Amino acid sequence: MTIKEIAELAGVSIATVSKIVNGKDQNITPETRSKVLRIVQEYHYTPYSKIRSSSSAKTFLLAALLHDISQNSDLICGIMSEAQSRGYGILLFDTGKDPDLELKHITALIKHKVDGAIWEPAGDESVENKRHLTSQGIPFIQISTSAQEDLFHIDYAKISYSLTESLAKKEHRKIACLVPDDETIAREFKDGFMQCLFDRQIPYSPDMLLHMSAPDHMLKLLSGGFSGIVGLDFKEALDLYKNLEAAGRFIPADFSLVSAKKDRLERELQSPAISGLAVPFEQFGHFVCDRLISVCEKEKTSSPTGSYAPAYTLDHQKSIERPPSLRRKKIVVIGSINIDNTFHVDCLPQLGKTTRILDSSLTLGGKGANQAVGASRLGHEVSLIGKIGNDPEASLISRTLENENVSFSGVSHDRNEQTGKAFIYLVEGGESTISILAGANDRLNAEDIRKNGHLFRNAGYTLLSTEVSLPAIIEAAKISRENGAKNILKPAALTSLPKELLQYIDILVPNRKEAGTLCPEASSPCEQADIFLRSGVETVIITLGHDGCYLRTKEASRHFPAADFTPVDTTGGADAFISALASYLTAGQTLEDAVQIATYAAGFCISKHGTTPSLVDKYSLEQYLASQNTNKP
Repeated sequence: MTIKEIAELAGVSIATVSKIVNGKDQNITPETRSKVLRIVQEYHYTPYSKIRSSSSAKTFLLAALLHDISQNSDLICGIMSEAQSRGYGILLFDTGKDPDLELKHITALIKHKVDGAIWEPAGDESVENKRHLTSQGIPFIQISTSAQEDLFHIDYAKISYSLTESLAKKEHRKIACLVPDDETIAREFKDGFMQCLFDRQIPYSPDMLLHMSAPDHMLKLLSGGFSGIVGLDFKEALDLYKNLEAAGRFIPADFSLVSAKKDRLERELQSPAISGLAVPFEQFGHFVCDRLISVCEKEKTSSPTGSYAPAYTLDHQKSIERPPSLRRKKIVVIGSINIDNTFHVDCLPQLGKTTRILDSSLTLGGKGANQAVGASRLGHEVSLIGKIGNDPEASLISRTLENENVSFSGVSHDRNEQTGKAFIYLVEGGESTISILAGANDRLNAEDIRKNGHLFRNAGYTLLSTEVSLPAIIEAAKISRENGAKNILKPAALTSLPKELLQYIDILVPNRKEAGTLCPEASSPCEQADIFLRSGVETVIITLGHDGCYLRTKEASRHFPAADFTPVDTTGGADAFISALASYLTAGQTLEDAVQIATYAAGFCISKHGTTPSLVDKYSLEQYLASQNTNKP
């Protein structure tokens, strides 16, 4: 800032400014003196300031002039971290996009003799301010957090490309791009989107570009045949997520959704879980600060402009699936969700006797949870519907289901009940006795099922167990049928089977005791199965423990011996059997082959302690099938 420029700003002569700053202002009015001194102070003017200190010593001090410090915390963090690691300090200036305020800050950083500056220009008027830095020989790098060709900026085309590619890899062919309002960023974002489509040989059409501000954007999205959506603005993505749910469409069941994430709050949001890429403001700060220091230390002689485009990886894939038309039929599970407290004992508890516990364990349990995990480990998309409490056990269950790749969006929390618990006393040889605290399981009702009706879309089989309320099970069986899925029922803890439920059941899987309770007039599995068939069930499989199982349909009957495994804990055998049965029927196996494979899955489970830890995975089971020369899917 020169004395001439100070005079022009104050609207006085150069001589007047000179007199005031040198204390020779006796004949100058107080108003003029006050005005000039205010401008001198604001612009940090001192006589002869045009000439920098003759000392060539470095100050190891940098400056950053940014539009809005409060909105650039990640960028500032990157700049400061890089500067400090290289032995530099940082002065931060907030210009508020005001060229006049920007000029005042520039004069301040000149006065502080900074070695260099990172500068986000306030606007077109900043061209005039640029010469002050140039005249003082202060190196600087101009940046923009939006897309500008003549400044260092983040490459939004690369972000759009990476987001679109994540959907293209999942075989999406009709992808909607939510176009940002900012015209400059919108141009780059569309370029990346269209380039990815071109590289992936996906046809582009203008209707793929949607503006959230357009009143008909939801109509276009729902009627346009789209299966995937790409967005830059995370808040828009959240709004869209809610609007789709209100319209009866869900993510990722009906649409896959990915979005950029600009700040820490967006990146850390757990629900709803939207897959995305972090806009790399912090890394960008490191990058531009490193470039500036390289110029200051004469490692580089210039500060070139360009885009910043690191490699990108999605934070997770919770909101991404293959298009519904390409997905294999999934499995829906409705049943109890417990924490299993397993106690290993010498003998089962008896009235009037103390039982010594040798060892204990705490695991996920309940027929619903067990069957869901079993099917997931066999490679299927699984949705679980149930109810848990609002206690530490509920958190353990959620973490376990997530680790097992079971979708638990249909699992709700009941604040007035504790999570269900099972107390299992287990003796050597696998026999056990079980006590159940139903807790939140008893609160699952038909309305809970209706709220999660969308989860039945594209289902092949629904697994039902009656450790939850019958109205909920009946409603689930009904909605499952309406969506074209078949129902498999485990009639646990029932003394009779209501006709209202039986009309929706395709496969009934009781154990020996359950079949005897439901058919007290029959003395053998064959007679019991006949009664079930006459009630309208098409397929009956009675599990017989160490004697295997008995299959009966209208066309055939067959006994399957138990697999050759030494029993250690028989608690989860039936759940392993049912999850494998549904999995291999879904995969296209015949009924008899699926039953045979299910007996092996049950054998794997009972040969180890615990239920969920013992459920077999697809690779291990199919390796075993190969060794048995059994037909594989």
